[in-house]
Amino acid sequence: MQMTFRWFGTGYDPIPLSHIRQIPGCTGVITTLYDKQPGEHWERERIRALKEDAAENGLSIAGIESVNVSDAIKAALSDRDRDIETYIETLDMLGSEGIRMVCYNFMPVFDWTRSELARPREDGSTVLAYDQERIDAIDPETMLAGMEASSNGFMLPGWEPERMARIRELFSLYREVDSERLFGNLVYFLKAIMPVCEKWGIDMAIHPDDPAWPVFGLPRIVTGKESIMRLLKAVDNPRNGITLCSGSLGSNPANDIPGIVRAAGTRIKFAHVRNLRHRSPGKFEEAAHLSSDGSLDMYAVMRALADVGFEGPLRPDHGRMIWGERGMPGYGLYDRALGIAYLNGLAEAIGRERTVS
Repeated sequence: MQMTFRWFGTGYDPIPLSHIRQIPGCTGVITTLYDKQPGEHWERERIRALKEDAAENGLSIAGIESVNVSDAIKAALSDRDRDIETYIETLDMLGSEGIRMVCYNFMPVFDWTRSELARPREDGSTVLAYDQERIDAIDPETMLAGMEASSNGFMLPGWEPERMARIRELFSLYREVDSERLFGNLVYFLKAIMPVCEKWGIDMAIHPDDPAWPVFGLPRIVTGKESIMRLLKAVDNPRNGITLCSGSLGSNPANDIPGIVRAAGTRIKFAHVRNLRHRSPGKFEEAAHLSSDGSLDMYAVMRALADVGFEGPLRPDHGRMIWGERGMPGYGLYDRALGIAYLNGLAEAIGRERTVS
């Protein structure tokens, strides 16, 4: 496993690469061209500049998260094939620059949903939180205004202002798109891009839906073992893989995450390993990575990844905001660095157990 850290790029991320390189055991970053909108062309010069920034700080680019998929592709609009060609061109440039993994999602309108961005915890930290009753009681536009006020002035990944200004238009695009149609559109997209992925050895790692059920009446199609295995079978190409996100899948307590790891096996191309705490059905909040701080067995998740021979990039995710740090909710430096230390400890212990046995 390669331990990595998500970094949003110079000018967008308040955390400098020089700080990330000081995290023991962290050798790479997962990054993106954060200002690029879905369907836009990526320039080779900017991809190369990302690589140079990372290399100057002793880090590699272990993958891109994300090359966002346009609504034309997700909803099968008239511009779908044009946008797929643009996506293929971007993958071609990434591949030529030696980048071999792309994380993406196929969630309509919202990349993820939370009802609170800074919920206070007993220890004095703040965390992202979700309450289905609150979500059901509000209009999406009302929620967005509240989230903007609670984000400490930082732009949030998946909630870019340009996109959110089109919220009503976006909802109308998906009025006739049910889960089966959305799934078919995903398969169409994947089959179209597999040749360029095979050309360069690029692994496409779809991120599970977050939370793992429909929100605001919008369909969700990557929610657990059954839907994941269906997708892997529908496009049965080793370059079609998943991002194993323990937190997104863990939002549904019925999901057996170690079981999903073992079922998906080598089709896991990337891992987000984080914890969360369930309060009641449909209500959860993020937690420290330590197993005892939340509801997930982090040892069991890491052990399952080791058992299937996972060697790809892995990163912590959605940390608490601690020690007075200000930054993008869920993406501070301190708690995610603690998360890396904890996950590295688990990985070392598991590796030693396997050697002894």
